Amino acid sequence: MQVSQLIVGPMAVCCYVASCERSGEAVVIDPGGDEERILDYVQGRQLRVRYIINTHCHPDHCCGNGPVRAATGASIVMHEADIAYAADPRVAGYFAMLGLPASPPADIAVVDGDTVSFGQETLTVLHTPGHSPGGICLYSAPHCFTGDTLFVNGVGRTDFPGCSYERLVESIGTKLFTLPEATIVWPGHAYGGTSSTIGREAANNPCL
Repeated sequence: MQVSQLIVGPMAVCCYVASCERSGEAVVIDPGGDEERILDYVQGRQLRVRYIINTHCHPDHCCGNGPVRAATGASIVMHEADIAYAADPRVAGYFAMLGLPASPPADIAVVDGDTVSFGQETLTVLHTPGHSPGGICLYSAPHCFTGDTLFVNGVGRTDFPGCSYERLVESIGTKLFTLPEATIVWPGHAYGGTSSTIGREAANNPCL
């Protein structure tokens, strides 16, 4: 699997293009703005984007869903709990304060243990609630895309509606820190760094 990290949008989201080298099929994870740059990247490498996957439904991670889907025909994938969460008018009203475009409705709902395949590559969905009810991480050894569940030397915020620090810590402990120590952590924001490993975060993350 080829992995490219693009820092995009007004909130400096880590967007990822993961691709199958043999087939040229790809997924875009968390297109949080700068859609033209994302599209220039995939088109310049002649990649066929099959899916847009959101690690969670907060607008800074999915505000680019619409333009990327329109340009590529890719299906939007989100955990079923966040699809329901994002549809709540109270939640939509709260996050409207960010001034970012809302995502179109997701095309595909996933749950823990589901897989998303493109070419000869497969990502496994790990449900990691805490930062949002339907937050997910995406695992394909040796890579794990952790969204806002786990950062380098940090974790996602839990002061939004629907967040829970206790659930976040439980998710990290049971779903992420059980992965091999050499697993590469690709975070949703590069606040503490652009990548890490599970072993390093388990041993040194000051928020845990």
